[in-house]
Amino acid sequence: MTKDNVASVLRSIQQLASNEVLIGIPATTTERQDGEAINNATIGYIQERGSPVNNLPARPFLVPGVEKAQDAATDELKKGADAAMSGNAMGADKALHRAGIVASNSVKATINAGVPPALAESTLAARRRRGRTGQVPLIDTGSLRNSITYVLRKK
Repeated sequence: MTKDNVASVLRSIQQLASNEVLIGIPATTTERQDGEAINNATIGYIQERGSPVNNLPARPFLVPGVEKAQDAATDELKKGADAAMSGNAMGADKALHRAGIVASNSVKATINAGVPPALAESTLAARRRRGRTGQVPLIDTGSLRNSITYVLRKK
């Protein structure tokens, strides 16, 4: 005797297909602890694109970080598709979360490795005046890097 699993397979596939994984700085995590008026999402955008008017070069970290994770994240999504094809909606959902974790961790690793160009001497001097000794671009307090995450969203 065999069990008809078609309905659960179709539900699992529909659930997987109706979601998307987004990597970045969602609105719920944009606040900064130091009381600055500008939030992490805005800072991230400015750093990714640069701001010639403010003499800030582009330091792309989000797109390159996600691109570096593409193969590993795709492997997780394939596992999700396999789970969905088996009627395992929970396994498919877990795979989406794993793909998000892989990609967001890759973006953080990209920041930790240092995104060119190097910081200007004036920036390093300003950091020293504030008691900071780090020389890695995009990492001063760690607030921007720590705000990188993922969300699952219905399409």
